[in-house]
Amino acid sequence: MRILIVKTSSLGDVIHNLPVVNDIRHHCPDAVIDWCAEESFAAIPRLHSGVGEVIPVAVRRWRKHLLQGAMWRELLDFRHRLQAQTYDAVIDTQGLLKSALLARQARGPVLGYAAKSAREPLAARFYDRHFSVSRELHAVVRNRRLVAAALGYSLEGEPDYGIDAAPASAAWLPHRPYAVFLTATSRDDKLWPDANWLALGEQLNSLGYSAVLPGGSPIERERARRIASGIPGAVAAPSMSIPELASLLAGAQAAIGVDTGLTHLAVALKVPTVALYTATDPGLTGVLGAGFCRNLGGKDQIPAPAAVMAELQGVLA
Repeated sequence: MRILIVKTSSLGDVIHNLPVVNDIRHHCPDAVIDWCAEESFAAIPRLHSGVGEVIPVAVRRWRKHLLQGAMWRELLDFRHRLQAQTYDAVIDTQGLLKSALLARQARGPVLGYAAKSAREPLAARFYDRHFSVSRELHAVVRNRRLVAAALGYSLEGEPDYGIDAAPASAAWLPHRPYAVFLTATSRDDKLWPDANWLALGEQLNSLGYSAVLPGGSPIERERARRIASGIPGAVAAPSMSIPELASLLAGAQAAIGVDTGLTHLAVALKVPTVALYTATDPGLTGVLGAGFCRNLGGKDQIPAPAAVMAELQGVLA
């Protein structure tokens, strides 16, 4: 059996989809599983040994260059790669019109959410078979239930993301145990106040732990440098790729992060994680995993550093 999973973006959504690979491998041991993902996030499914070919797509970039011939050549190359295999099932776990149209380009029956279950109901018109999954469930559970229904097996057990990474060994890392502070997110109202990061960093330093602060964009790295400069022993990380970030997280004693995909990556790697929510409800998209992970805060709620330390006490002890 050959299966194509279509889950293109965003970073957190792609990570939330990883447990379906372990589920398929458990129930269909001989299955070959390919994955179509946005080029920016294609490194995530590549972290899973159960994924065969990862087919990158560049819809986000192509939209900006519709009049350029190079874009159309890339699009044709993408279609050739997508149609190089015949699939027994093409499963769109994204539930968007964009992802449904991509799935239709592949060779094989397309399966996805029923209209009332999909994030964009119009997507269901492009599926050969539809499955109802409650929208009140956590995103990880929705993905798992959809794929279980599509392939005809019963869902069981806690989600297993099935990825690992070798701990980082870069020369710039602290020479003592460290926690990763994931301070950057897509919206300003999701940020945790600088003063809280400083207070948390000082408390961890007093216990013998350094803070490492990565950042993606120049603005994010500048924020990381600003916060790190106020915490004894803290390090602002250089620009890093997703595999390098996975290794950084794998070597951490803990991760504390705002509402961002990298916080979910920490959970997927079984790093003890505390997620901080200030503008959104974590009920449907908060951190979820078999290891130690906690969601703090919520819409218009700002967790205090003391609450974070209370959660970390047992982990750091």
